[in-house]
Amino acid sequence: MPKKTTQKKPSKVEDKKTEKQIKEKTKKTPVKKTEDKKPKKTEEKKKQTKTKETKPKVEIKKEKSLKKKRKIRRKTEKIEKIIEVKSPKKIEEPEEQKKIRNEIKKILKDESLPKKIIDDIILKVEKDKNLHSKLKEILSRAIKEYKKNFIDPSEACGIVGAQSIGEPGTQMTMRTFHYAGVAEINVTLGLPRLIEIVDARSIPSTPMMNIYLRDEYRLNSDLAKEVANKIEITRLNGIADIETDLTNLTINVKPNVKTMKNKNITIDELEDSIKKIRGIGTKLEKDSIKITLDEPSYKKLLDVNETLKELKVKGIDGIKRIIIRKEEKEGYVIYSEGSNLEKVLEIEGVDPFRTTTNDIQSVGRVLGIEAARNIIIQEAHNTLSEQGLNVDLRHIMLVSDVMTADGTIKAIGRHGVSKEKESVLSRAAFEITVTHLLQAARRGEIDQLGGVAENIIVGQPVNLGTGAVELVMKRNLNKKGK
Repeated sequence: MPKKTTQKKPSKVEDKKTEKQIKEKTKKTPVKKTEDKKPKKTEEKKKQTKTKETKPKVEIKKEKSLKKKRKIRRKTEKIEKIIEVKSPKKIEEPEEQKKIRNEIKKILKDESLPKKIIDDIILKVEKDKNLHSKLKEILSRAIKEYKKNFIDPSEACGIVGAQSIGEPGTQMTMRTFHYAGVAEINVTLGLPRLIEIVDARSIPSTPMMNIYLRDEYRLNSDLAKEVANKIEITRLNGIADIETDLTNLTINVKPNVKTMKNKNITIDELEDSIKKIRGIGTKLEKDSIKITLDEPSYKKLLDVNETLKELKVKGIDGIKRIIIRKEEKEGYVIYSEGSNLEKVLEIEGVDPFRTTTNDIQSVGRVLGIEAARNIIIQEAHNTLSEQGLNVDLRHIMLVSDVMTADGTIKAIGRHGVSKEKESVLSRAAFEITVTHLLQAARRGEIDQLGGVAENIIVGQPVNLGTGAVELVMKRNLNKKGK
């Protein structure tokens, strides 16, 4: 007989032990781990969202500034490639001139003179050795003359500058003239040109360029012509005859051999430029190009015919006509009707250091604000001197400084400089009086009456010149004077 197996009932203590063991096991099991992992993920997500929230405020600004810097770098790299960073070689100064310069530095000590004046003195002293002993006296007189030309304290230099340009401006002629030396090109001169410069127009009425060439190109006429052909825009209408065949709905382009040779264009190049038009098929037939339509129709044939007439084959956009002239010192120089400074500088053979344009805005875009400032001075001075009007260059410089002070080219008008004036009355005195006064009233602006126009309107002395000085004088009168 088999033995009876008696199972012992677990006691309360054992029950507690087993419960503890189960709990410990469940803690060790991977199920619990997954439960622990989940809150960690959520915490990570929270952290990520926090970082995302902080990004727009600080990091996005940094990213934007970096993008701007990259754009500026790319632009400068482009210009450097164009110019090849081969600036004119620095000429070393002779020893005699160096000695004189050192002597001048010792004599001047704390005083200062402009570099140009010092250079002129050095050249004259070098030529005439008798002047070497009188160097102290020459410098003292030069300093006296230089100090005479200083602006007096609290002088109204702006008003003097405006008056010196405005007064002779009334005597300027209103006509357009032929460009000096080049009779074929018309250029606006006189008062209309001066208004264009001061208004900082985006496109001048008659844009033009003086394109100077490099060493080999300016001496050789054939090379100069090559550069001119690359620059001047040539359209299909000027090179070839365009004939339309209405029965077969085809177009025949018959190029002129002589003009093609002069412009250095081959038939293959001409065909490639025609192929750019959509919905067209081209085929070479001896000395002509046959054009067929993918979807033949009379209307499309006329449209293609019109586009072919104005099709650009070679050259730079914006430059309509070119004239090559041989000058005594320079050699061959190219004058263009129309301007595109950025593209012209890319062409091989063009001297980027001396090539100029009368388009101020394009100079600002391509070469920067400092170059734009210089071109404003140059253009304004040339237009005034061409009319036989002698205006001090410093007044023109003051105008150009005001126009380019904040890094952009601003017009001297209600959209530019006068718009940004602090005084309400001076803004109202210029143009659109009522709107300026109403807007100032809405904003609650206060006029400090610091300028000229405001004080004249109010009827009190201007805070300039003698009006800027306030003196109180004590008078000790005797008893007899009483």
